[in-house]
Amino acid sequence: MMRFPFRLALFALAALLLAAPVRADGFVRASGARFVNPDGSTYLIKGMSFGNWLLPEGYMFKFKVHRSPREIEDVIQYLAGPEEAAKFWKDFREVYIQEDDFAFLSASGFTTVRVPLHWKFFLDPKDPSKVDPNGEGWALIDRAIGWAKAHNIKVILDIHAAPGGQTGVNHDDGVGYPLTFYVPEFRRRTIAMWSAIAERYKDETAVLAYDLLNEPISPYHDTDYLNPRLEPLYAEITKAIRAVDKNHPVILAAAQWSTNFGVFGPPFDANAGYTYHKFWASPERREVQDYVNFANRWGVPIFLGETGELTDEWNAKYRAMNEKFGIGWSFWTYKNLDSLSTVVSIAKPEGWDAIAAFGGVPRSQWDSMEKPPREQVAATLRAYIENARFTNTRVNRGYVASLGLQAP
Repeated sequence: MMRFPFRLALFALAALLLAAPVRADGFVRASGARFVNPDGSTYLIKGMSFGNWLLPEGYMFKFKVHRSPREIEDVIQYLAGPEEAAKFWKDFREVYIQEDDFAFLSASGFTTVRVPLHWKFFLDPKDPSKVDPNGEGWALIDRAIGWAKAHNIKVILDIHAAPGGQTGVNHDDGVGYPLTFYVPEFRRRTIAMWSAIAERYKDETAVLAYDLLNEPISPYHDTDYLNPRLEPLYAEITKAIRAVDKNHPVILAAAQWSTNFGVFGPPFDANAGYTYHKFWASPERREVQDYVNFANRWGVPIFLGETGELTDEWNAKYRAMNEKFGIGWSFWTYKNLDSLSTVVSIAKPEGWDAIAAFGGVPRSQWDSMEKPPREQVAATLRAYIENARFTNTRVNRGYVASLGLQAP
């Protein structure tokens, strides 16, 4: 007669033993197949990426040819002149993300933001082998973390452009090949940069995790040579981070647009999560099965680090399918120019098409094109900055609703 209550007691004991321990340190950690809060409850990643802010991408400027940050900067400088171009980029980084953006995201129900970083804002421009303690990026991230904390949001720091380039395409701002894996000095700089980030934010509970490399090793390169070198580099970076910071999870992105988990062996760090990226996929189980299998096999959390850029209907279906398997998400991207597939849209200012025309053809053609007056270009750039302020953007409420949230 006591068998049934005894079994219940055993189940209760097992649940207690499996539960994440309650901690008082305030950090989210990886625990089994979940990210957990200090009280042991699941931390639900419902996030947006701050694409374009610290790492501009050509398509977000309506540029069809010049797509990397340095190419975009070249277009702006050619048309506006060095002084006006420098002012534009300074204002751009100041205005593109402000406290109003964090307040809105929090009020809408988002829990997380993922911030892509470019090495040039953290390493010394005169000697990139050294970390620059006065680099522009530190103050910008410090401020963003402060706003995040004020609005109960956590921040994932993501190296989107590692020294040398980890992907081999435009958004790592390299030379078109993943030199981070070939050149020892670039690898050393990447590790030094992460060590400096971890040292600065080791005690910051508003930082959720460190996303070590965005979309490493595109499928266009020597994957047979490069793929076996990815996890060892992650291990080197993590070792440097753990020397100064044992608090924050590291997040490991798979190879080939963050889709190929075959590059991973058993987890080498007890506080690690894994991320996959996928765009325009069918909202069916088969699209995530490999990742769910990996998480279950090794008892590690996974999350969808980038997705979106399609319709609200697709967003809703793909998000719900991931949530069914306990997979948190960070959609791409929060803010864009004249777009319906973002949380907020920047109105295209008058004269922008004349600028975009130069971003849509090879540089060799620029001198033969009719160049808009610099005063006009400067006015258009100033209008862009004003339009990028949250109060001047258009909220795409249907997009927010497709993520299961509600814009206030």
